[in-house]
Amino acid sequence: MIDYFHLNLDREHLLEMSSLSLAHLGDGVYEVMVRSWLCLHGKARVRDLHQSTIGYVSAPGQARRFARIEPLLTEEEHDVFRRGRNTAPHSIPKAATRAEYQTATGLECVFGWLYLQGRTERLNELFAVLMEGEEDLLESGEERRRK
Repeated sequence: MIDYFHLNLDREHLLEMSSLSLAHLGDGVYEVMVRSWLCLHGKARVRDLHQSTIGYVSAPGQARRFARIEPLLTEEEHDVFRRGRNTAPHSIPKAATRAEYQTATGLECVFGWLYLQGRTERLNELFAVLMEGEEDLLESGEERRRK
């Protein structure tokens, strides 16, 4: 039986995966981390959890935060990011620019790439940097206004 919470795919298998597959998985990984972060911080009201989550997982929210981790990415992670960013999108959400959507797709690829390798420590490192200072925004409700 495959343990989907503790994967460890080899590099060759990962390179065979499409960027959109990596982004699809990475989107889910990132969203679970955001939802966990919101619940663990307990500062978002239950009725606002969905809207708070959207503010963090939307393409503009992801693109805005990506600049925080870009200098920390390894060469391999940068390659995965560029591969995802350069994938031609089938459609772009109304609330995002093309650049924001492509940046978000690249970020999601990195998260999918790391998750499939079982590199949860690295995911947590990058996520912690992405969320630095966000506790203050939760308290003020700023994240809803920034969307």
